[in-house]
Amino acid sequence: MGITYADIALESIFPKRRLEVKALVDSGSVFLTVPQHIAVQLGFDTEEAGTREIILADGSRKAVPMIGPLRVHFADRYCDLSALVLGDEPLLGAVPMEMMDLVLHPSSQTLTVNPDSPYVPVALAK
Repeated sequence: MGITYADIALESIFPKRRLEVKALVDSGSVFLTVPQHIAVQLGFDTEEAGTREIILADGSRKAVPMIGPLRVHFADRYCDLSALVLGDEPLLGAVPMEMMDLVLHPSSQTLTVNPDSPYVPVALAK
């Protein structure tokens, strides 16, 4: 097992800007995160963005900007959500993966659409 990366596209809705990026895939994380420079390239002013208090892996708390709306694209799927501005590389967490019905394969270090629903994403709503 190792580290998995995926090619995704990030698109800001207002203003309409799109970036192709390589994101770290982490099913143990919850949110989509983007570094400051990507937030700026997408047209966001992080000084004006709302903030979200988060708890980091070491247990410390930190207030970070939250930007959105963003549209995240992977393969032929997409989802709309907000992102935390944090770290030095994009990170694709469990929420966007669930929203797009994606499956992480740690042994082959790949991310794919769910083979049980190859044409339309399916969400568990119970």
